[in-house]
Amino acid sequence: MKKITMTDADTVRFTGITAKIKFFSSMSMALLEKILAWVTLCEYGKGEKICSQGDPGDAFYAIESGAVSVKVKRGFLPFPKKMADLGPGDFFGEMALLSRQPRNATVTCEEPTRVFVLLADHFEAAAKENPKFAEEIRKLSDERKLELGHK
Repeated sequence: MKKITMTDADTVRFTGITAKIKFFSSMSMALLEKILAWVTLCEYGKGEKICSQGDPGDAFYAIESGAVSVKVKRGFLPFPKKMADLGPGDFFGEMALLSRQPRNATVTCEEPTRVFVLLADHFEAAAKENPKFAEEIRKLSDERKLELGHK
C-alpha cells in the first residue's frame, strides 16, 4: 500500500463517488468539507489485501479505480466464499466503522487499485456532528449484514 497525495482532481472524484452513496447525501457541505480534509488516497497492487477478515474495523473505503474481490471464510471450510466483486464508485467498511468489530470479510485487489480511505476516528467525529449521517450509516450497515447472512 502506498499513500498518494490527493490533488484537486482526486477531491472532485471523491465528491462524485460520495454523491452517489446514500449516507453522504444527508451531510451538510460544511461536514463534507471536514471529511475531505481527513480522507486519504491509497494505491494497492494486484493481489494485495486491503483488509483481512478478523482485522480491526478501523476504516471506510471508496474505490476510485481498479477492482477488488470480497471473500468470507466460514466455519472449517478451507477456502473462502466470494461474496462480491467491487469496482470504481463502490465502497466497503461501513459496518466496521459503526461497531469497531473485526472485519467480516477479506478484500483483495484483482488489479492495481486506488481507494479513498476515511479512518474510523474521523468518521466518529463526523457522526457526532451529524446524527442524520450516523443513522444512514446504521441502516446501510444493517442491510449489508442481512446480505452477508443470506449468501
